[in-house]
Amino acid sequence: MKQNSNSKTRVVIYTIFILMLGIFLAYGFIYKFPKLFQETVTKIEKDVTVTDLGIADAVEKVYDSVVIVSNFKKDTLYASGSGFIYKKDDNKFYIITNHHVIDGGDNFKITYSDGKEISASLIGSDKYADIAVLKVDAREKIDAVEIGSTNSLRVGDTTFTVGAPLDFAYSWTVTRGIISGKERLVEVSLRNSSDTDYVMNVLQTDAAVNSGNSGGPLCNSNGEVIGVISAKISSEGVEGMGFAIPIENAIEKAEGIINGDESKYPTIGIENVNVTTALRDYNYAYYLRKYNITSGILVVVVNANTAAEKAGIKSLDVITKINNQEVSNVAYLRYELYKHKIGDTIKITLIREGKEKVVTLKMTA
Repeated sequence: MKQNSNSKTRVVIYTIFILMLGIFLAYGFIYKFPKLFQETVTKIEKDVTVTDLGIADAVEKVYDSVVIVSNFKKDTLYASGSGFIYKKDDNKFYIITNHHVIDGGDNFKITYSDGKEISASLIGSDKYADIAVLKVDAREKIDAVEIGSTNSLRVGDTTFTVGAPLDFAYSWTVTRGIISGKERLVEVSLRNSSDTDYVMNVLQTDAAVNSGNSGGPLCNSNGEVIGVISAKISSEGVEGMGFAIPIENAIEKAEGIINGDESKYPTIGIENVNVTTALRDYNYAYYLRKYNITSGILVVVVNANTAAEKAGIKSLDVITKINNQEVSNVAYLRYELYKHKIGDTIKITLIREGKEKVVTLKMTA
């Protein structure tokens, strides 16, 4: 019995020895020939080649075509932003910037990257498109930017901006990012109030955007301008959410301004207020709560001899849809209306005393 016990002990010890030896040899083999195992892992991954030598060449293409736009009111600096030379014609430079950069001013100046400052004349602007056009005498050795396209733009494509964040302090700062989203709908306020005034269809980028970047170019990795920086989300806990007007929309509006086409938007002839705002007003709150209405646009007044009056819209009607597209507030009402032209016929869905009703309306100027 003792001999059998000793024999079993030797077998256990021998087994443990062999196991430890195997582990040691395996570890030594992996340490000695790591590439054999790395190749095996690589084969199950998607093949991706990353070559990044920077975008300095692309930046140089647009850098000197970017300007600082200074907005003066009664000879006092009122606001500033960025802009860029988008075309040259008859020895004149035409500069695109934002409407909100020049809004409220009575004279304007631009500053080039070499520090030269000259007066600029405002051709015109459109507050709902947030586009303005300035004109200055052309200079030698400076060209207009190359205009790109957003048609083939993909989420993840490289982008960069050139502008004057924080006004003159950090002029011609370059920031880099990617396209984070396309066709984003962003609500914008013209009055710094809690209620928004209109909605813009924009590109989203995570390239750093600050207040002085407004009106500057958003470029692709080839140095072509694909958008006009217009806004960013500024709130606690939010970073890297900047927005740009697609270049096609900006150019179309700029050309219209240069050609003297007056910006005419269709109207339906009502005075209105957001339901969310009206719910805070004693005069309207009882009526809205009675019919459990929480969003939409409350019609306060129907103007005489207007499209709304002819269509049978009445005070206290609540508009909820335009051509079956939901409109939760005045900003979205304008967005849907401004997709159409003066003279177009649209269908408006509304709630009247708790019942849904659809009316047909021909829009006027």
